[in-house]
Amino acid sequence: MAKVLRSIDPDVRFRVLHFLEQEPELTQRELAQKLGISLGGVNYCLKALIDIGQIKAGNFSKNPNKSIYLYLITPKGIAEKSKLTADFLKRKMVEYHALKKEIDSLKSSLKD
Repeated sequence: MAKVLRSIDPDVRFRVLHFLEQEPELTQRELAQKLGISLGGVNYCLKALIDIGQIKAGNFSKNPNKSIYLYLITPKGIAEKSKLTADFLKRKMVEYHALKKEIDSLKSSLKD
């Protein structure tokens, strides 16, 4: 399963855990829309996260529609989300600095 998890983009894993932590009742379709990926991609990611114990899926007990799940992040998932958050911030800061440098360079060339 670790091999499968490595094939899932770390930004997608981070965002799945992030959105489910905020809204555990999200449907797979809603999650796919928020992430901008296919429904099959979300299903693949969720199954992998369930298999390695980072999230649990359970039905709402009082909901007559038994196909609605509640996704709960486990302690293992919270620890992984913390690591993914730190990695995500590092990547985004590198991207930010590279973009800022490029923008400053373009602004400088316009002044000449």
